[in-house]
Amino acid sequence: MKPADIERALDGVRPEVLDREIMRLALDRARAQHGALFLWDRKARGLALVHHVVEGLTVTIPDTVIGRGGERAGIAAHVFEHDEPYLCRDTARDPHYTRYLLDVRSIVAVPLRWQRKPIGVVTVSSREPGAFDRDDVRALVELAAAAAPAVRRAQLDRQSREETGRPFLIQGLSRQWREVERRIELASPTDAPILVRGESGTGKDLISRAIHQSSRRADKPYVTVNCAAIPETLLESILFGHVKGAFTGASFEKVGEFQKADGGTLFLDEVGELPVMLQAKVLRAVEQGEVQPLGSNAPPERVDVRLICATNRDLEAMAANGQFRDDLFYRLSVMTLELPPLRAYKERLEVMASVFLEQAAARHDKRAPRLGPAVVALLHAYDWPGNVRELRNAIEHAVILCTTDELQPDDLPKPIRAAAAPSPAASRAGRRAATGEPVADVELGTLRELREQWLAPLERRYLLDLLAEVEGNVRAAAARAGVDAVTLYRLLRRRGVAVRREPHALQPAAAPASRRSPDRDAAPRRPRGAGRTR
Repeated sequence: MKPADIERALDGVRPEVLDREIMRLALDRARAQHGALFLWDRKARGLALVHHVVEGLTVTIPDTVIGRGGERAGIAAHVFEHDEPYLCRDTARDPHYTRYLLDVRSIVAVPLRWQRKPIGVVTVSSREPGAFDRDDVRALVELAAAAAPAVRRAQLDRQSREETGRPFLIQGLSRQWREVERRIELASPTDAPILVRGESGTGKDLISRAIHQSSRRADKPYVTVNCAAIPETLLESILFGHVKGAFTGASFEKVGEFQKADGGTLFLDEVGELPVMLQAKVLRAVEQGEVQPLGSNAPPERVDVRLICATNRDLEAMAANGQFRDDLFYRLSVMTLELPPLRAYKERLEVMASVFLEQAAARHDKRAPRLGPAVVALLHAYDWPGNVRELRNAIEHAVILCTTDELQPDDLPKPIRAAAAPSPAASRAGRRAATGEPVADVELGTLRELREQWLAPLERRYLLDLLAEVEGNVRAAAARAGVDAVTLYRLLRRRGVAVRREPHALQPAAAPASRRSPDRDAAPRRPRGAGRTR
């Protein structure tokens, strides 16, 4: 299986089963029956054993962490510390080997790397000496490189659920989202200010949290201030603090949010609402790392804060007309992330709606209903001005009202149902045509426009179901639909349907002949014995 095939196979795999799928691919590529996946646990300060397979059985022991307190932690910890692949042909002569559960004789261990540093280790092992060679090392290195982005996304998803109760949805949703992911990966390890731009409801807060969790400041405070939710008269005190007696009612000394975020990240949401009189003070805090509490005569306090700002306003236009300082704008936008609106990647609507459906059902202690085809068609017909936030709330609304095992159109909020309703002109035309009345005074769209309005969502639903039945095989889908492949490809592009094979339909690619000796190519290798390393 090529690296690109591995990425496709892991794309969209649920975080809770990702570890198992990675381990399955590792065992297949190395023709082994035993392996383990370790991920770095920041809180435990060690490698956590997240998945462990022995002779086809999963025997992972919960809360198993290695590499703490200077103990002899084995080959996995050695690989993580040195960030290099490791081949052990015989553990009897290996100084780093440590027994765990049972003895093994040969091991391959490779680091999982993200942002040029290890985040975990993948191992396979055998009870026979000399069971692996350099080809197996290269195969696992390729697997680890292809799997690392999915592993990191799963980590962010778990962190997001723990901190906000919401899933982290960035998983290659579209070309624009993949660019956002790329920039997050490159910008997170730095201390540069980041400006997150996008319409309301596109996930700016989730992105900011993801940047913080991927940065060197992940163990430090993450502080949020919504500039639009605080009166101007209080915002300076909230941001910079105040001393006792600074103003009427200041009966105590208050620590500002900049001071609270010292060493960590400060997220200023709706930064476009920041009063002009405060912008110079924020600029000084960002550029010089100095803050002065309101009413204080003491020297400025030093703070080390990484600033992330979000806005849905046009800051360039505001700077041009004097509503926003241009020097502050240039400083805040060292790195800019443009979040696409939901309508730009509607082909992922059903998947996202399913995630929100499961989440809402669990929150309200209900059995999760199915997404009916009529509901999916309505979701695709709507433009989603409130973006992902509106989708999440709409699905929760529907789950609350649903009394069957399948969501119905009437369960959805009224604006979504109204979006797919026929126009008043079309309705009047239908009534007049049915009664024989003249329709010349009614403004009708063209037949093509009406066809698009009614058939586009249903046609898209048909294409999605068709591809699911044939596991993404477009030629098979075309044959079943009674059209040629070129016509079907054209229709898929027109309806915005991405073509992707199901993971289980992807078969491992045969190893090139140059990688195996003639003897090994002549007959299949027998399964390797059980074993496990650390």
